Amino acid sequence: MYRGVRCRERISLKPTATNLKRAEQHKAAVEHAIANGTFDYAVTFPGSPRAAKFAPEASQETLTGFLTRWLAGKKQHVSSSTHEGYRKIVELRLMPALGSILLVDLKRKKIRDWLNTLEVSNKTLSNIQSCLRSALNDAVDEEELIEANPLAGWTFSRKDQVKEDDVDPFSPEEQRAILSTLDGQAKNLVQFAFWTGMRTSELVALDWNDVDWLKAEVYVTRAMTQAAGGEAEVTKTLSGKRRIKLLAPAMEALIAQKAHTFLAGNEVFQNPRTLERWRGDQPIRKTMWAHAVKKAGVRYRRPYQTRHTYASMMLSAGEHPMWVAGQMGHSDWTMIARVYGRWMPSADEESGSKAVCLWGPSEGIMPASKEAGD
Repeated sequence: MYRGVRCRERISLKPTATNLKRAEQHKAAVEHAIANGTFDYAVTFPGSPRAAKFAPEASQETLTGFLTRWLAGKKQHVSSSTHEGYRKIVELRLMPALGSILLVDLKRKKIRDWLNTLEVSNKTLSNIQSCLRSALNDAVDEEELIEANPLAGWTFSRKDQVKEDDVDPFSPEEQRAILSTLDGQAKNLVQFAFWTGMRTSELVALDWNDVDWLKAEVYVTRAMTQAAGGEAEVTKTLSGKRRIKLLAPAMEALIAQKAHTFLAGNEVFQNPRTLERWRGDQPIRKTMWAHAVKKAGVRYRRPYQTRHTYASMMLSAGEHPMWVAGQMGHSDWTMIARVYGRWMPSADEESGSKAVCLWGPSEGIMPASKEAGD
């Protein structure tokens, strides 16, 4: 065993009694050197493929050193918002807790024990592990610094934890109260958000050429986050690039917005104070949203809840979950069912009757209740 790894090396000698004795002595010498801290894998087994893994420069690198290099290398391959999320996890979570550990000594138990001390939601635990798992995958595949990823095929979560429920939609009365405190561009933005389910980052990146007036749709291809520094970026996933049907209240808000920004031909929504494109979620919250919610006498929730409000309204009205998933940019409706299941109408006594009317035999089968009565 070396650095927690079981190592097997072959010696090119015939398995005679004398050679087996030599091998036993050689093994004892290796174990003695390991115990004394003087063992050099590459010197003892120069032809071994493990030698590179246990080279001094590789084996002495701490997690902090590796993550610093990994984070810098990731910057050109991921979006600004993703990189900023990684940076916060690496600098605020991983480095302070695990940074001094040698990369080759990082084991699943050590990670699990640390995660178990964190007083955070399972969602946050998942985000931390996702970042670390990605980094360790690169340590295995690209740099060959470690033999296996200790997080591969494993995720830590607390089964007894009360799930964080961030879904807190606005009621119709609350929506009307908020909209009544707004006018002009601010009102148009909020009403459009309530009736499209778009993320705030997608709303502020929306341009007029993304609107298809004939089909009554908007085409979502970009998002703009605070981390991007005011630059629009393509959506993270293929499902995020989508067409959203403009329902009547959304179309109403868009038509009203034409008077403000349509002739300029660029961004749909502007900050009324600067007459420039919003620079992300934070300026909207600070300069418009928080004031409107307070003035309306509505319990505060962040602007992202307009997206949850849209989903809950569509599902409560009986719209198909797969359609709702497509409108919101999800690849399938499992997430919709998991997060918004409570707003899906439950089965009623008439459930299944439509299928019977369409495809059932016209004669010979009576409803179960009548058969029982007969």
